[in-house]
Order: sequence, then C-alpha cells, then structure tokens
Amino acid sequence: MKKMILVLLLLLAATAVYAQQINLGNFPVGRWLDANYNAVWEFTSSNIRITVDGNVVFDFSQNTVQNFRVSMDGTQPSITFSCPEAGRTYRFTTRLPATGLRMTIDREGLPQYTVDMSRQ
Repeated sequence: MKKMILVLLLLLAATAVYAQQINLGNFPVGRWLDANYNAVWEFTSSNIRITVDGNVVFDFSQNTVQNFRVSMDGTQPSITFSCPEAGRTYRFTTRLPATGLRMTIDREGLPQYTVDMSRQ
C-alpha cells in the first residue's frame, strides 16, 4: 500500500513538472505579421511558432510554456503565457476590426514591447 501511494505521488509530481499544453480555444488561428521585425507569428490550434523569411526561429512546442490562458478582453479573445527559455511573457489581444492583433511582450530588464500585427 505504501508503495502504491508513493507511486501515485511521484506520478502527480511528474505531471506538475511538464509544461502546459497550448490550446487556443476560440482565439483566431492563422499567420500574423510583426512588421518591425518582419516576423510572422503562426498560431495553430495546438502550437505557436515564429518565422522570419520562411525559416522557423522559435517554436513554442519545443520550449516550456507556463501560465497559458485564453480569456476575454471585453468582447475580444486574448491569450497570455510565459516562456522561461525566451525570458518573456506574451499577451495577444484581438483588435477591432477583427483583422488586427495586438502583441505585448514583457521582457526582464527591458521596456515592454507592443505592436499591432496584421493578418497574413
């Protein structure tokens, strides 16, 4: 019995260590351009990745995603998450008209970065 409880506790602890999964829910999937860096953010139902000139420069499925949540900012869906490997916290909010997306990045020791992105 003691071994069974120990195994269950170890399984629970191991589950808590894994990164959260990305599930965008009702957030608009697609490709969005950060024109300042010519970077395209690709949102799928289960992943987010960044490409520049067609080359993947960051793939969140290969990194740790923490505190991931989909919420409503007024009537517009938004997502928020952090990534320790990137050292950043991200917030994406859909903008009116529905073809816009605002990205806000909090970076440790640097000013907040905000950009309005357009659908690609």
